Amino acid sequence: MHAFLLVGNNSEELKVKSEELAKKLHTKIMNFPLTKIEDVRSLNSLLRLSFNEPTLIVSEKVENATEEALNAFLKNLEEPQENIYFALTASSVRKVLPTIVSRCQVIKLKNLKFKIENLQEVEDFLAMLPSQKIAFFGKIGDRNKAIEFIESLIFFLHKKKDFTNMELLIKTRACLKANGNVNLHLLNLVTQYGK
Repeated sequence: MHAFLLVGNNSEELKVKSEELAKKLHTKIMNFPLTKIEDVRSLNSLLRLSFNEPTLIVSEKVENATEEALNAFLKNLEEPQENIYFALTASSVRKVLPTIVSRCQVIKLKNLKFKIENLQEVEDFLAMLPSQKIAFFGKIGDRNKAIEFIESLIFFLHKKKDFTNMELLIKTRACLKANGNVNLHLLNLVTQYGK
């Protein structure tokens, strides 16, 4: 296997695991960000060179990469180059494109308890009236922030064992991840929530 997906929510543990993987493969480590399509183009230019010694290219937090970047990166996983290995890190398998996951050996690290960074915001949101929820979502235009907030809601409600709106939340998250209109799906969530 020449590609690995290291999954965990502790960046230090992921770094240690990357170093252990490099030792096991007898490679040197090269950190390379994969966030935008430009990053992938730079990586592809670098990979046109031949590598004399085995190298593990580590790209952290691939769940933050654009879909366009990950699709462009796929070719590197499909057509492995001699002496090149990839270690991608992510906080969750479900946050990574399935086409990437299918081409990697997944190594799950023991996750610490999921910590909701925006706990107060989640609690405030749940106490809001529908009109306030619409205004709240009106301030979230970024797809990643919307997905992160919906995932926090899902985790918070799951922890409270409140599954009343879970199906709706999961469907909303799936639509947002499938590149659906952010404002439309958040508005739909508010109008359907609690019914």
